[in-house]
Amino acid sequence: MTSEITLFVNPTAGRGRGAHAAQPAASALRDAGFSVRTVLGEDADDALRRAREAVAAGTGALIAVGGDGLMSLALQAVAGTATPLGAVAVGTGNDFARALGLPIRDPAAAGRLAARALKDGGHREIDLGRVGDRWFGTVLASGFDSRVNDRGNRMRLVSGRFTYDLAILAELAAFKPIPYRIRLDGGEAREIEATLIAVGNGTTYGGGMRICADAELDDGLFDVTVVGECTRTELIKVFPKVYKGTHLGHPAVTVHRVSSIELAAAGITAYADGEPMGPLPLTATCVPGAVRVLTGP
Repeated sequence: MTSEITLFVNPTAGRGRGAHAAQPAASALRDAGFSVRTVLGEDADDALRRAREAVAAGTGALIAVGGDGLMSLALQAVAGTATPLGAVAVGTGNDFARALGLPIRDPAAAGRLAARALKDGGHREIDLGRVGDRWFGTVLASGFDSRVNDRGNRMRLVSGRFTYDLAILAELAAFKPIPYRIRLDGGEAREIEATLIAVGNGTTYGGGMRICADAELDDGLFDVTVVGECTRTELIKVFPKVYKGTHLGHPAVTVHRVSSIELAAAGITAYADGEPMGPLPLTATCVPGAVRVLTGP
């Protein structure tokens, strides 16, 4: 393995934490004897092109410094290759790193962990979700939660967590169940009314909301959480339980473990790893062992 490591940096992640995090992460890797090259991009497309070039050139690892948005880009570059992926999680959500038990907002510790993993062969092969030619590592969201994302992205006068909270209130005011058409593992298509359907490779989204609380990253299956038809009042009661994963015991919630799912619903955009995936319909497939991730002992 080459001793040159690529830091894939989003300088704007976590309100500027990405730029500050690159230096301590790089120092930890250099102290361990690695040569470090930093890759940034003028925009997402340029950043992804540069990351793919580093992987094609044989970099020893691609280590993403940022949040889940940058991790999503990094997955597009390394999925299906032998190049290991590291994470220096300094974004807002950090759900990918959280699912793997990696340091969060501690770039020096994350850099040291990656260096040890590279020296000792400490990596874990995990599954990824795939929709067309796009990969995702945590959760694909559709329904009430994706509508909250849509609305939050349209808001310009507020920012941060407050945006998300306001978007939730606005969507609750307009809430009504969504007619879905779903097909699990190529079986019979079913028409259902649901509040949301979340397809989990990992457990959390939205910075720690345990929507697919029992999902495993290496079992070759998605955990599909379906929050069925419920009233606005019932949704207000159930939604806070998502933070602990106790919503799974609610009568309106069902979980399916499948290797593929087809989802269709009018006017719904899917989000995966917090990024827009595109409008439904779509088919998501779980790909076992699609990426090697640098982890602790």
